[in-house]
Amino acid sequence: MIAYTMLGTNDKDRAFAFYDSLFEGTGIKRLFKTPKGGQFYGKAPGEPMLCITSPYDEGDACHGNGTMVALQCDTTEEVDAYHARALAKGAANEGDPDWRAPDMFYGAYFRDLDQNKICVCKTNFAAIPVKN
Repeated sequence: MIAYTMLGTNDKDRAFAFYDSLFEGTGIKRLFKTPKGGQFYGKAPGEPMLCITSPYDEGDACHGNGTMVALQCDTTEEVDAYHARALAKGAANEGDPDWRAPDMFYGAYFRDLDQNKICVCKTNFAAIPVKN
């Protein structure tokens, strides 16, 4: 359902360095730039992507209260590694890696250098019965 998520920054070079480092060795890479110099990250075009860019209206980027991006991981070890790497690169801890729902959701939280809230998680949402 999600094609891409966009996060604003006031310092693209700093933000790109942070995300380049965060995604190093994960298979996620820079895919292409926006016309205004933003950067799309992902595994491949056509898969979910994350865009880091300055706001289109040229105003200051600011984080949204209650807004969060969740990045799916394949293993709990990958969650741990992302969280540790983010903190080592200057991100603020918003929640250590832990099981939030046994066998359903293992996640960790941080705020990037622009205060955007990011969750890295290993989920088993497919096991939850759909209720209308």
